[in-house]
Amino acid sequence: MRLDKWLWAARVFKTRSLAGTACDGGKVDVNDQAAKPAKAVRPGDTIRVTLPQGRRRILKIAALDDRRGSAAVARTLYEDLTPPEPPRARWAPPPLRPPGSGRPTKRERRALDRLRKG
Repeated sequence: MRLDKWLWAARVFKTRSLAGTACDGGKVDVNDQAAKPAKAVRPGDTIRVTLPQGRRRILKIAALDDRRGSAAVARTLYEDLTPPEPPRARWAPPPLRPPGSGRPTKRERRALDRLRKG
C-alpha cells in the first residue's frame, strides 16, 4: 500500500495531498529512511512524522486499510510509540498587590508604572 494513502486513512493528515506534500518535503521517515509518497508500506514498519505544528509522532503500522474510516477505526491501524510530551512549566510572577485589596490608589498606580517600566 502507498504511504500517502495509509497516512490519510490513519488520519495522520487531513487530506492525501497534505500527506504527499509532507513526504516530498522530507517530513516522513519509514524505518529511519526518508520516504516518498509512493513508498510501499506493510505491517510492522515504523513511521516518524513531523506534523505542521512541530510535533513529532512515531507510529508502528498494525494494519493496512485504503479507505478512510472513523477515528476509532483509524486508531486500530497503528500503534502509537510517541513519547509523552514533558509538562510545561507554568511560571507567573508573584502578584504585586494582594488579591481583593481593591482598586489601586493614584500613588500605588504610579509606583506600579515605575516598577513595570524600570
